[in-house]
Amino acid sequence: MRMLVAGEWVAAGCEIPVHNPFDNSIVDSVPRARAADVERALAFAARGAATMRRMPGYERYLRLKKAAEIMEARADELARTITLEEGKILAEARLEVSRAVTTMTDSAEEAKRLSGEVVPLDGAPGTGNRFGFTIRVPCGVVAAISPFNFPLNLVVHKVGPALAAGNSVIIKPATDTPLSALKLAKILLEAGIPAEGVQCVTGSGGEIGDLICADPRVRKITFTGSRDIGERICKTAGLKKVTMELGSNSPVIILPDADLQKAAQAIASTGYANAGQVCISAQRIIPLQSVYGDLIDALKPKVEAIGTGNPLDEQTKMGPMIRESDARRVEAWIQEAVGAGARLVTGGGRNGAMHAPTIVADVHPDARLSRDEVFGPAVAVTPASSIDEAIALANDSRYGLSAAVFTSSLDAAMRFAREVESGNIHINWGPQWRADLMPYGGLKESGFGKEGPRYAVQEMTELKMVVMHL
Repeated sequence: MRMLVAGEWVAAGCEIPVHNPFDNSIVDSVPRARAADVERALAFAARGAATMRRMPGYERYLRLKKAAEIMEARADELARTITLEEGKILAEARLEVSRAVTTMTDSAEEAKRLSGEVVPLDGAPGTGNRFGFTIRVPCGVVAAISPFNFPLNLVVHKVGPALAAGNSVIIKPATDTPLSALKLAKILLEAGIPAEGVQCVTGSGGEIGDLICADPRVRKITFTGSRDIGERICKTAGLKKVTMELGSNSPVIILPDADLQKAAQAIASTGYANAGQVCISAQRIIPLQSVYGDLIDALKPKVEAIGTGNPLDEQTKMGPMIRESDARRVEAWIQEAVGAGARLVTGGGRNGAMHAPTIVADVHPDARLSRDEVFGPAVAVTPASSIDEAIALANDSRYGLSAAVFTSSLDAAMRFAREVESGNIHINWGPQWRADLMPYGGLKESGFGKEGPRYAVQEMTELKMVVMHL
């Protein structure tokens, strides 16, 4: 496929192959953008920001709504593209397309809701006969830098609100999974978004990412990805607005009064979807000692029932990881934990990029399998002696994106909600759950700013204060 730069679908002298993670076959190739391509895109986007700003909110609504309708009509094609380039099973790819349609529809609605508020200036002394109100205006050029694991919906979460707010946007998709983003850009143009309003530049983040992020014409960066790359972007960006959706290692506490079968099912569902390559996957399982063995006994058969294989096969329950190198890393972390005294309950095997769904028990909290973000199909189980210790273990992390507790006690649930340092709190389900309209974002080194169309629009606009001196 070609990339979309300055209103044209262009090739480049060097191509990047897009591989199918399951068999490493080449699905397609995309251009490797150069500095000159980035400069063209930035100059075009700067003009596009003025075009989008002038477009009435209702017109933006109509075009984004049309884009959602086209996406829905092409759902099968988009789902197959996601599976081929990312490796998730077709059922999960179809769900991602459905969610992306909803995200785009919600973004369209937000285009009609940009508003300010009356500020009661007479509540301050000496204001006299003055009337104050706020208005929201677009930031200008938005850089949308997306990850590989949700190559359609997480692009829509950035592009939809950016356009709804009246910005122009440059998409920089993940190098491993650019095809879905390119197809989305084509759909947006078909739906009537001006050519200046959306571009999609493909290439290595290390080669073109800094050029985009450092440029002063970019007034807003929205990034989803690793903590280390997020930190690099923040250092590079300079004085501009940024939203960072970064890593996690989500804890799940199981109290003695929990429904263990429900907890086990939730862990199996939220720890291994997309081969565990979800930033809010269940990773650190923390049962209290009295239910520790029973929880593992309930979880083991559910994890062993997750069949792996070709993600295009409707019978497959889990596909490969995005790269063999990532699967090797997960394998190494598991072996390291077991070497330090942990117990392999099930799984642990690897064949290329396909890593078996794995449970590791008796994991020390300082093991990398617990301390860092595994981003793969493995959970680390660590006992706690009390709810106090469980909450302390949950908080003993630099991350804080999503966390869950299983309990029948309202008091315990509310204590968990108040004390656990996480941006998303789940009671009696796993941490990997998200409604696309909700405010979504992390605490600590999991980032800052919120996604969800309504909240992202706030992040992608500037607030002006207007005072009328009557």
